[in-house]
Amino acid sequence: MRQLRIGVLAGLFVVAGVLSWAGARLWDSVGTLPRVPVAAPIVLAVIAVVLAATALSLRARLRAQRERRPGAKGVDPLVAARAVVFGQASALVAALVAGMYGGVGVFLGLDGLDVEPRRDQVIYAGASVVAGIAVIAAAFFLERVCKLPEDDEDGQGGPGTVRG
Repeated sequence: MRQLRIGVLAGLFVVAGVLSWAGARLWDSVGTLPRVPVAAPIVLAVIAVVLAATALSLRARLRAQRERRPGAKGVDPLVAARAVVFGQASALVAALVAGMYGGVGVFLGLDGLDVEPRRDQVIYAGASVVAGIAVIAAAFFLERVCKLPEDDEDGQGGPGTVRG
């Protein structure tokens, strides 16, 4: 399984933001731009909390298992792998969604904040971007918690790997 790359997530964010900004500009010239839902930052924040709670739970269980505490509940490797995949998928989607709302927020912000509904939409879009970044941070934390100690940073393999 490959690790998350910040460059890939930043690229997704930028591409989604530019496309969303252009789409919002086109849509606003043709008709009325759809509103940024109030639930967008709330849903992203809930996902970030779930990822962080999962990471903290797994970290505590892994620490208890490493320290061989009596009654320590171990972590099934498949559960850890599923948690990492969930975190990675959430980070990718959050980068796209945050970029999309970021592009809309930039369009609305440049268009003028003198109208109160537009100002509210910029606030919701900005909160969505912040919540998306929180999802990405929680996904990186979860990935770090579930990383095996013998994983090598440069992909050369762990101890006992035959090198040619």
